[in-house]
Amino acid sequence: MVRKVKVLLDTNILISALGFGGKPREIFKLVLDKKIKAISSYVLLAEFGDVISKKFPKLAGDLNRIQKQFRKNMKIVKPSHSAHVLKDEPDNRVLEAALEGNCDYIVTGDSDLLNLKIYKNIIILRPNDFLLNIQD
Repeated sequence: MVRKVKVLLDTNILISALGFGGKPREIFKLVLDKKIKAISSYVLLAEFGDVISKKFPKLAGDLNRIQKQFRKNMKIVKPSHSAHVLKDEPDNRVLEAALEGNCDYIVTGDSDLLNLKIYKNIIILRPNDFLLNIQD
């Protein structure tokens, strides 16, 4: 059996997938279709909830349903190690969850994460580059 690609979808990608579509939605559809395995953490899901509540109040009413769907379709990890790589502490939570989940990729639009390019063998890409990478 071929191992599924494991990917951490950063909060900005999840929000884009829900609210705007495009490549982030294509990637999330791969998760729903069980073609790739998505990883997240309780901290990142909480961050997602905070951002939705503050910046997208129209979606906030569906937040419980959305988060339930995420938990159903993602492996939720509890990182056992702290990362202190980037100045923006929330970005370090992304690295921690990806490492704990043994991810192959982090998909993000965050420039600080993207500038790392790779973290402990985890490739960090924009959505379009990720889709191109996994089609090989």
